[in-house]
Amino acid sequence: MSENDTSVEGAESAPFADIVREALAVKGETLRRLAERSVDPQTGKAVGHSTLWKIADGQSYKRERWLVRAVAAGVGRDLAAVQAAAAEEWTGLVVGDPLRASTTGTTVVVAYASGTTPEELPILKEKLKELGLDGAQVVSSTDSNPRS
Repeated sequence: MSENDTSVEGAESAPFADIVREALAVKGETLRRLAERSVDPQTGKAVGHSTLWKIADGQSYKRERWLVRAVAAGVGRDLAAVQAAAAEEWTGLVVGDPLRASTTGTTVVVAYASGTTPEELPILKEKLKELGLDGAQVVSSTDSNPRS
């Protein structure tokens, strides 16, 4: 893969990398153009095109918080969704809204191991009982937090 190539055939699928790959799949998009937009709004740090290439290609790169914010800005996606993808890829934890309790002003998330079923979250069920919500439906992240 060259710096201007957007092909990532054979690269292992991963949520954070997939976000970068999806952005690069847009007709006319290049690593350099994406890098120009990938600037962390908090620190002003910019992601280099070579780092974006490493992310998309599944190679090793330095994982930092500002990088996630910069990528979110570059791809024009919600920061929370990009953070959740990075958390899943970097740590293996899935972040979702299994209670389907999020609203416009409030986000309710639960982090759990990938592949965990709602039945395997007994502490969550106990906390729901304590809150008087023992009838609440717990769903998997694939049901409640689809990637778009």
